[in-house]
This record gives sequence, C-alpha cells and structure tokens, in this order.
Amino acid sequence: MAKVENTDTLIYTDEYNIYSRLKSWGYQHKTVCHGKGEYARDEDRDGFHEVHVNTIEGCWSLLRSWLRPHRGISQEKLPFYLALFEFVYNIKCRGKSLLNDLIELLI
Repeated sequence: MAKVENTDTLIYTDEYNIYSRLKSWGYQHKTVCHGKGEYARDEDRDGFHEVHVNTIEGCWSLLRSWLRPHRGISQEKLPFYLALFEFVYNIKCRGKSLLNDLIELLI
C-alpha cells in the first residue's frame, strides 16, 4: 500500500496487531488496550477521554442489529446496504423526517 499523503489523519483502535501497519502507511495511530482492561484514556488529564473506540463499536453494533432482518445479503449488494446505513446513521433522524432528507439528497 502506498504511503498516505495526509499525516493529519489520526486513527484510534484497540490493540489488535493488524493495526500496527497504520503508522508505516502515514497515519497517526493511538490505541486502547482492551486486554488490560483499558477502554478509554485521558491523555491530557482534562477529564475528557480522548482515546477510545466506543463510538465506532457502537456504530458496528447498530449496523449488526440493522442488518439482522436482512439475512443473507449478497456481497454484491452489501455496499448499497452499508451506504444506506451510513446515511441513516449520519443524518440522525427517523421516520418521515428521514424520508424527506433522503428525497432532498436524491433530487
């Protein structure tokens, strides 16, 4: 993989060793060590835990719940399901409001 030009990108992960490649690819990388009971870290001691993966783990949990009724999604169609989930997740609204935002996006 080619080195990334944007070294401003900071990625937070758990300690899984596959992520050790990120620095060589040009990313800044910080980890929490779930294996040692660390789930969030306050690096500058201001009371805000800057290093954590809770947000993305919550997102994956919602995605699994959202996909569960759609058993047997083909790999070919999975990107479309993921794109729709991403839209719904980022728009942060439901029901008729979501439909209006989707129509606005498409028009």
